[in-house]
Amino acid sequence: MADRSPADPLLVELEVADPPEAWAAAGFAVEDDRCTIGAVRLRLVGRGQRRGILGWSIAGANVDGDLDGLPTTAVDAAAASPAQAVPHPNGVVGLDHVVVLTPDLERTILACEQAGLGLRRIREGDGGDGRPVRQAFFRLGSTILEVVSGPGEGSGQAATEAPATWFGLAVDVEDLDATRAHLGDDALGRTKAAVQAGRRIATLRHRSFEMSVAVAAMDRRGDR
Repeated sequence: MADRSPADPLLVELEVADPPEAWAAAGFAVEDDRCTIGAVRLRLVGRGQRRGILGWSIAGANVDGDLDGLPTTAVDAAAASPAQAVPHPNGVVGLDHVVVLTPDLERTILACEQAGLGLRRIREGDGGDGRPVRQAFFRLGSTILEVVSGPGEGSGQAATEAPATWFGLAVDVEDLDATRAHLGDDALGRTKAAVQAGRRIATLRHRSFEMSVAVAAMDRRGDR
């Protein structure tokens, strides 16, 4: 895994509107309302009337309150440190990337760059399901932020009218076959080749665990 520059923004925490029991049932190690995946903490706050990812905390970013419509809390970079990784029964070893959807890729890229996130690359092609997409990638410590939009021009609307939204997470697992064996074959969708060369991916059937966040499991990566 590539080393993180001290100047890079760091994803510290995600707030998720799921009960802790749901993630525990999916084979994640959960303590009270916390689940640590690699260097990132998930705070599982329960559902109520809410679903999905509610917000995130980022250290070293020039933003506090909102990032293109995404509720964002700034954390002091000097005080922030990556969480200590913990073993998970399902074989998860890290948080590969967070996926965000946007109706206007250029607008979201600009907002991210203004917040201090460095754009790594833009990709145009197949999103894995046959539909054309455009993707922008940013580094947040050991995790990648993947911003996805449809082809063509953006909506031209402001984030207050058409905000970016969270879609889900992709986690690294030590052995995808072992993860399937642990959770049961019905818990994961079909294993297929990932967009990243040499890696495989399978979608967790998260609703069967009463989780509201889409999660995909990928074979562990090497340096990138």
